[in-house]
Amino acid sequence: MDLVSAQPNKAPTTYDITPIIPNTTPPATPSTATLSPSSTSSSATTPSRYENQKRRDWNTFCQYLRNHKPPLSLPMCSGAHVLEFLRYLDQFGKTKVHNQTCPFFGLPNPPAPCPCPLRQAWGSLDALIGRLRAAYEEHGGRPEANPFGARAVRLFLREVRDFQAKARGVSYDKKRKRPKPKAVAPPPNNNAN
Repeated sequence: MDLVSAQPNKAPTTYDITPIIPNTTPPATPSTATLSPSSTSSSATTPSRYENQKRRDWNTFCQYLRNHKPPLSLPMCSGAHVLEFLRYLDQFGKTKVHNQTCPFFGLPNPPAPCPCPLRQAWGSLDALIGRLRAAYEEHGGRPEANPFGARAVRLFLREVRDFQAKARGVSYDKKRKRPKPKAVAPPPNNNAN
């Protein structure tokens, strides 16, 4: 009997992006009464919200690479794979983006519901790419080989931003910093009596 041909049929490809996060419960610490002053300064600090989100995003992307058919290793990942990941994430979006044929295309507040798809918002994708770009380099990737900084990814984000701005009737103009008003010095007191 041939063991290779006796394998059951495999299910169609699906991607489970639930990150595998180990138990992150901090270890029990002794009471503060038994701690010496030098040991209190060496205690670990809680990661920031940004660091936690970056770790979750990184785990999600790594899980996506493992579930990819065929599985991909991080060094083999390119900008094209990042775009594929972003398009995959679109199905979990919560932002209504009107199609060009929709009667509400370009209206910021549509008066009625429509069948247009829910997509990932441009701002969410932009922030995600920023976090993944930083995480890639933290995990030993070289900045010049970072797939999250690829030209194709930057162009994709720009296209998403522009299309969503048109579809929703809002502009994503870059906010310009206004120069601080210069404080006007009071006139010198020339009352020399």
